[in-house]
Amino acid sequence: MSVEHYPDMEFEHDDFDFTSLEDELRVDELCQSLLKHFYQYLQLAGRTPQQASDLAYAVDYYLRDYVLDFARQNVMRPQLGLIRRFAGNWYITHTLDPEAALLERSLEGIREFYRFLNRQHFISREELNWLENEAGQSEFYRQRIENFLAIYGDGYVAWEAECPLKG
Repeated sequence: MSVEHYPDMEFEHDDFDFTSLEDELRVDELCQSLLKHFYQYLQLAGRTPQQASDLAYAVDYYLRDYVLDFARQNVMRPQLGLIRRFAGNWYITHTLDPEAALLERSLEGIREFYRFLNRQHFISREELNWLENEAGQSEFYRQRIENFLAIYGDGYVAWEAECPLKG
């Protein structure tokens, strides 16, 4: 089987909506299933099992910890600015020792994940374009990490204002 013939998944956009704790737990399980499909897809696309695992793990952190748990959003309906807030603020403030190289690896996984969703017709080409654009701003995110690590005094307020966590 190749990526061109990857089987359609049994998901709908609305499956990833949630309002209650029970819904959120159900969606979390769906995300795990979606990530297993993503892992298999990456291998069919030529990634080694280790590469596929690394990328899927990075996306797991983004999807389940950030998009689902923190941002409280449907993972199949990405919003403009979501990746920018993740990479330019949340990742930096929620990681013990934020590193640009590790963040870039996560962003590579995120780009691949959204390409996967596009191939499965869950997101449009237009959505994929702006998601890839946000994920591709490596220099901006590297500078955000450097500036964060150099904060002293009350500098956090100005730093946070440049890329607010709440959109």
